[in-house]
Amino acid sequence: MAVIVKFFAGFREATGKRQESIEGVNNAASLLDELVRRFGEKLAERLYSSDTRALRKTVNILVNGRGLDLLQKLDTPLKDGDVVAIFPPVAGG
Repeated sequence: MAVIVKFFAGFREATGKRQESIEGVNNAASLLDELVRRFGEKLAERLYSSDTRALRKTVNILVNGRGLDLLQKLDTPLKDGDVVAIFPPVAGG
């Protein structure tokens, strides 16, 4: 079994995929590292600030419907069957 990652908007464009199954990751940081390894600089540019390599504040990541900021941020543990969604800011009006 694996973690399922769902990509939305620009992240879907950067990966060319709607979702990807990832095995062998134990937290959000290792998941993002694996995604950048698989999909390259185009994805990295959307995820990380170019000057600090910190996760951009405009990146929304949910684990099983809960935001990383409400969990343990990049240290959030992941287990088989978790669903991670990555998407840009959402605005309404």
